[in-house]
Amino acid sequence: MEEEATRGAHHVQSLERGLAVIKAFDAGSPTLTLSDVAKVTGLTRAAARRFLLTLVDLGYVRTDGKYFSLTARVLELGYAFLSSLSLPEVARPHLERLSAEVHESSSVSVLEGTDIVYVARVAVSRIMAVTINVGTRFPAHATSMGHVLLAGLPKSELDEYLERASFERLTSHTIVSADALRAELDTVRANGYAVVDQELEEGLRSVAAPIHGADGSVVAAVNLSTHASRNTPESVRGELLPALLAAAKRIEADLAMTSSARVS
Repeated sequence: MEEEATRGAHHVQSLERGLAVIKAFDAGSPTLTLSDVAKVTGLTRAAARRFLLTLVDLGYVRTDGKYFSLTARVLELGYAFLSSLSLPEVARPHLERLSAEVHESSSVSVLEGTDIVYVARVAVSRIMAVTINVGTRFPAHATSMGHVLLAGLPKSELDEYLERASFERLTSHTIVSADALRAELDTVRANGYAVVDQELEEGLRSVAAPIHGADGSVVAAVNLSTHASRNTPESVRGELLPALLAAAKRIEADLAMTSSARVS
């Protein structure tokens, strides 16, 4: 009663009850009788019956006369939300999980011209001289995410990039020629990930993996960055890479769901 008293005048109790009926079905109870639904929801049998039969009429529930179960149409309710999500919104919870797991900063970026642009980031500690935020840009040739994104380009687009790129030397480790970068990208393609060791900034190591769209193309990159004092190139591959690849797969799976939702 106290909970009902806090509800506004706008509250539609019948909608609440209808949603309660849908939520009564779960992985442990995919099929329910009328009595089961009434018990789980706290509704009378008569009210539960009206809601169930209405859901049957709408196509969200099927029945054989005794047992009731949800239909695939209920997925439309979730798809409406999923289809509204952007890449950063999809990636954010996965970055949070990844950074919590390995205790390093994680990011997602896309390629724009000759730069990568950060679209999502979870910072665990500051390891660069500059502050990285959403919208920060770095030259693609000197970053792990840039290498992954470039490796995913069609040959004609990569050739165009290599003609336009300035290959500025940022550290003594930076790749500064088209031929050297092309060779590195061949390795990235073969491995399925990129490791950059102090090419963007002295003391900064990073590892990146591609994020593929529904059509198989590389639409973004996800990375982990660490200070050289904390991780060797070997530990980056052995300890950070497995978690990163798993996160990339989870992001891809969620993107596939949002893509399906938009198509539907």
